[in-house]
Amino acid sequence: MYEKLDHPVYHSLNEYHEKFCFNFGETKFYNPEVASFGGAAKISREKDITDYAKICDDFLIFGAKPDLGNLKTELSQFVCDQYVLENPIQMDFTEEIIELKQDNHKELMAFIMKFYPYYFKSRTPELGRYFGIFKDHQLVAVTGERMQMNDMTEVSAVITDTDHLGKGLARQLVAFVSGKIFEDGKTPFLHVAETNTGAKKLYEKLGFMYRGTINLWGVKS
Repeated sequence: MYEKLDHPVYHSLNEYHEKFCFNFGETKFYNPEVASFGGAAKISREKDITDYAKICDDFLIFGAKPDLGNLKTELSQFVCDQYVLENPIQMDFTEEIIELKQDNHKELMAFIMKFYPYYFKSRTPELGRYFGIFKDHQLVAVTGERMQMNDMTEVSAVITDTDHLGKGLARQLVAFVSGKIFEDGKTPFLHVAETNTGAKKLYEKLGFMYRGTINLWGVKS
């Protein structure tokens, strides 16, 4: 039912996010101004990697370990758990959740860079909708959408200001964004670092179903 999630980048760029796609051989990559990662339907090859490396010198490949051929570069491996949400989350929202528009772009970028450096590119907010919670006119928590297929959308950028942790802000934002995805007629999914037990417990309490692991391979040219 969720087989496309075995290769989420490839299918996102083959479907809903096609306008952001750079094709290099067997691998589809995001425009590096938007996001620095890619993926193949099977395996990324040496030429795919070297071609993308000409325009992006630090990126991730989702899925199977790339075939580097004679390419002399070191891969770093990141393991993520993948979750799917099959039913809307029932929740009483106590916080005002605001969709972040173009007017909020600088504030969103500054927030991300402060708490999650290098996570965003200049055009990352074009991937989907981003929502935030403000306190005293300051952005203190965000959540948004990243990879998108025609029938599934990834919940991503779940970030809370360290001074506002433990207040349930991320919980409400994830529930809210997931609800928006369901309203679109799509299924929410997400990725979380295998070692991030706190986040995984939160997602499981909200009803996200563990689907399996997926490897991310870091490439630096």
